[in-house]
Amino acid sequence: MKLYHFPGACSQASDISLREAGLKFDLVKIDRYTKKTADGRDFNEINPKGYVPALELDNGQVLTENVAVLQYIADRAPASKLAPAAGTMERYRLMEWLSYINSEVHKNFSPLFYDDTPEATRQSAVKNLSLRIGYIERAIAGKTFLMGEQFTVADAYLFVVLGWARHVKLDMTPWPKLKAYLERIRARPHVVEALKHKD
Repeated sequence: MKLYHFPGACSQASDISLREAGLKFDLVKIDRYTKKTADGRDFNEINPKGYVPALELDNGQVLTENVAVLQYIADRAPASKLAPAAGTMERYRLMEWLSYINSEVHKNFSPLFYDDTPEATRQSAVKNLSLRIGYIERAIAGKTFLMGEQFTVADAYLFVVLGWARHVKLDMTPWPKLKAYLERIRARPHVVEALKHKD
């Protein structure tokens, strides 16, 4: 498999998950501006959507979108317990978390990365993020990870997305449980390994 990634982007969640799953893969860096792979290929030919993650399977198919890619990775290595078994209520809870992170947290960070974002839009995004992050702070009370004591692909995704807070100067001190949660994840050996490849 090949994972196409932008340094520091949400594709890092797939990088972490592939390592946690013990799956073999090649990490292929994409230039954010030229959309060229490290070997000169046009990334838009690999993924016409033009963004990451894109996971090229051994049979040549390309899978995109975080929610799909992360569950695919988990299902390739069920012993890693990165996702509960398909069809169980716990699996639907995982899907619920992945959807929430994707639509309510990830997307609210987006306007904060652009210098030309109007101030009113920026303030609205920060307000929305604060509400969403506050919900997660309450939801993880008494838990080690989002789903309880088991690290899942949702934790990998949330870790990466909340890591953007420092880049957009969003103060995380109002959420001490989340700060401790992020430090627990940052200390995981496969996360340490993935963070070495962020550039």
